[in-house]
Amino acid sequence: MIEPGTAPLTTVVLHLGVALGLGALVGLEREQSESGGSFAGSRTFPLFALYGALVAAFFPDALPIAVAVLAAPLTVAYAGKVRYERDIGLTTLMAALVVTVLGAVTMHSERGVVVAIIVGGTVTVLLSLKDPVHEFADRIEAQERFASAKFILVALVVLPALPDRPVDALYGLNPRFVWLMVVFVTGLGAVAYVLGKVLDPERGIAITGVVGGFVSSTATTVSMAEKARQNVSLHQACAFAVATASIVMFPRALVEVAVVNPELFPSVAVPLGAMTAVGAVAAGVLYWRTRSSDAVEAEELRNPFRLGPALVFGAVFAVVLLVSESAHEWFGASGVYATAFLSGLADVDAMTITLSKLAADGAVSTEVATTGIVIAAVANTFVKVALAWLLGTRRLGRLVALVLGIVVLSGVVLVVL
Repeated sequence: MIEPGTAPLTTVVLHLGVALGLGALVGLEREQSESGGSFAGSRTFPLFALYGALVAAFFPDALPIAVAVLAAPLTVAYAGKVRYERDIGLTTLMAALVVTVLGAVTMHSERGVVVAIIVGGTVTVLLSLKDPVHEFADRIEAQERFASAKFILVALVVLPALPDRPVDALYGLNPRFVWLMVVFVTGLGAVAYVLGKVLDPERGIAITGVVGGFVSSTATTVSMAEKARQNVSLHQACAFAVATASIVMFPRALVEVAVVNPELFPSVAVPLGAMTAVGAVAAGVLYWRTRSSDAVEAEELRNPFRLGPALVFGAVFAVVLLVSESAHEWFGASGVYATAFLSGLADVDAMTITLSKLAADGAVSTEVATTGIVIAAVANTFVKVALAWLLGTRRLGRLVALVLGIVVLSGVVLVVL
């Protein structure tokens, strides 16, 4: 906590300035959007922030009382707004309370300033995205909303209740870690899914590939193969979407490694980073060969926040974790590599997280974990090529095989060297 009596005057003034700036930022947004009405605007919000900052700096113990005291006139003002402007929205009222608290947070510490700036910027962006957010909500069907709510509820209820220790009945698995990884992987797909919804419902092939790679590269490949068969003139556009979705799998795996085992990240980043870079160049060349009229959109991707697929992934991940550890004990590195290849044919995420966890626990070496992750990625890439050949056309299969073949070769070379 910053003590005004002991802290340098410049520090106190600087933190007050940050509070004032955050209040002004939110206040300007409220006034420009005309959402504040006569309730509050570009002058009132900075005063809210200063109010919270000064109370926190000089009377920290009285901060809860100060916020409660502020709530009284805000309630009166809100009642007047409802009566005279016929606007019952609570957004501006809540923004006022949040800004007051942010002002107090800026006086807590240097870290508090950083947190306040991040939250204040996020609040401003959220307030300014009123129309896009409402449009996005309108595009989400009731079934999708129900599926998302059900999964989030289960995640929040189940995760804290699971034991955070190895359970003998589950062959030494940590139930909370397994379910946490389910929530994490599903969340990655959900972020991309929301991004695809927000950007444009009529997605072009570039957005289709990127979003599809995070949500389901296999589903994207199948969709593009079917479109290429229906219209042979779209084979280049469909090949670009398939290649992009497959390439996005590599940075997705890097994100998973960074979260589960940051110490493994530098080792894995070399081959997967190279595969991403080579793939991006190859896909870029393919993109420039694609006519602008060849833009296609993928089949509507399903919401990743669904309980059934999440449970399936959790089961697959648990089995892969057990099999990989046992294979390493019985057959050494070769057992891990065989498991990685077989697992990668179905799913890269499970093997990536498994080897990251085993490397963090010291069960496998960094080299074995890195090679295993690359093998799983290569195996899954082969699946995409096979799907393009079998479900699409020969021209689509050749293009996908050429681009992804170059990508695979670059990763294999780096691992071997």
